[in-house]
Amino acid sequence: MASISPLLSILPYSQIKNQTSNRQNKSRGINHVPCRASNGDSTSKFDRRDVLFGLGGLYGAAALTNQQSPASAKPLAPDVNNCEPATIVGNEHIPCCPPKIHDIIDFIHPPHTTKLRIRQPAHSLTPKQQFNFEKAIHIMKRLSPNDPRNFYRQADVHCAYCDYAYKQLGFPNAEMQVHWNALFFPFHRAYLYFFERILGHLINEPDFAIPFWNWDNKKGMQMPEIYDHPNSPLYDKLRNQRHRPHKLLNLNYHGDDNPPYDVVDCNLRWMHKQMITDADTAEGFHGKLLVASQEANEETGMGTIERSPHNNIHNWVGDPNAKNNMNMGVFYSAARDPLFYGHHANVDRMWSIWQGLKNGKPRDFNNPDWLNSSFVFYNEHKQAVRIKVSDCLDTRRLGYVYQYVDLPWLHTKQTPRLKKQLKTTQAPQVIKFPQGLNSMVTTTVKRPKKLRDEKEKSEKDEVLVIEGIELDKRYWVHFNVLVNVVDDGSDVCPGNTEFVGTFTTVLHGHNHRGKTSLRVVITEVLKELGIEDDESVIVRLDPKVGGDKVTIGGMKIELQPKGQPKGQ
Repeated sequence: MASISPLLSILPYSQIKNQTSNRQNKSRGINHVPCRASNGDSTSKFDRRDVLFGLGGLYGAAALTNQQSPASAKPLAPDVNNCEPATIVGNEHIPCCPPKIHDIIDFIHPPHTTKLRIRQPAHSLTPKQQFNFEKAIHIMKRLSPNDPRNFYRQADVHCAYCDYAYKQLGFPNAEMQVHWNALFFPFHRAYLYFFERILGHLINEPDFAIPFWNWDNKKGMQMPEIYDHPNSPLYDKLRNQRHRPHKLLNLNYHGDDNPPYDVVDCNLRWMHKQMITDADTAEGFHGKLLVASQEANEETGMGTIERSPHNNIHNWVGDPNAKNNMNMGVFYSAARDPLFYGHHANVDRMWSIWQGLKNGKPRDFNNPDWLNSSFVFYNEHKQAVRIKVSDCLDTRRLGYVYQYVDLPWLHTKQTPRLKKQLKTTQAPQVIKFPQGLNSMVTTTVKRPKKLRDEKEKSEKDEVLVIEGIELDKRYWVHFNVLVNVVDDGSDVCPGNTEFVGTFTTVLHGHNHRGKTSLRVVITEVLKELGIEDDESVIVRLDPKVGGDKVTIGGMKIELQPKGQPKGQ
């Protein structure tokens, strides 16, 4: 097996801050995550030997051996020569097409001799790093509106790809969308890569790196202060003014600014679920694959991190008093807020961490259509560049890494609620679907098999599927999924085992009605709650925002092979 040392994409800063980037230095040691459990938790199944950071590069090398597409393969790409204004609420048109693209060059990775850029937590930037960041954004905002590198033209890139300005190349009736499917992580990684390169070029700092909003750590669970100075180019007035520093960020935010639970503790336990418990497979983490000619709908679906906390944080930052919850609260304007890039840098960091959580075992899809799907961006020299998903798998090959910070959620599993659920002699009524979510829905869902032995559980996960989620995409929607709760459940928080999932959206789209699905792993949940011998599971859908805009098609429980979802 090839050495994995040079492919680590997250290292302690003391080991990388002075290195020039001979990325093929095979003497570099392998760095492990500290194995201490948080809050006394010691029940996690992860040994420190199992947790290595950022092994995406190892998978990148492995996956690319399968890169050649069969003749019938159809990678996705935007038809950039036929861009239309995005259409939103009330058929309002938003012009977000880039300057006319003529010649497109193929992406080439930076040379191996280039020094690695190090992305730092936004809350710990040095004065010089903050000055360079503000200077670069200031210059970018002052570029000509006809310059594709202009800050607002860069923001339009997100609008174009996320609010249906592009059709799929070769399929004029199918819209291009990089949310609600497995294009989410690679698109945003490539987007931030070119944005960062432009900023560094504008201030003649080739080592410049954008900061990340470290919202998965207690120290970063608030809006970073560098973005909150009204005279700074990092400031955006269209934000929720109730959420300025030092307001604590709730990673499962749904409009309640003062939830009745320990937000930090619940945040960390929720992160463990989203990064580990429910993200064992590529489909679980990335979302479902989008097939060419298909649109993001029920056959696709969001991965764990996109669904939450990514969407929740967009809604937490957006201004509820502004039109459509601008800026961060709606896709077409989200990237007009400089905080967008700090948020998505941490989303990107989650991908790097997730890639390394299985001791170097490849985790991303090896589907050739996914690997060969591509996007087009303008680079720092105003050239249009085509970059493939396969180019984006390893941050080190892209020339950057993340400053090491602690992961307090790594061993902080969800715990059952303190209030014990009494055994009920009468199960809730079985609900007939489709069913609206105007109010709370509680029903029983039959399991495919009860009392599975350890061998069966090691091979297949039990997965709760909420299918046929039909909603109006013009509105913010949020509902939680609870199991084994028949009382009011007011004490259940995202840190509890009974809290198995959430579905939340960010406003977007001119196709008002959308349909998707939600899958959550419940194997360990049933064991933790002592209900493995039950023939059915009590499931509650608890609408928090926009429930009247949602219809649920049905619910079922099925067995899914571990580590290999259908269609991988």
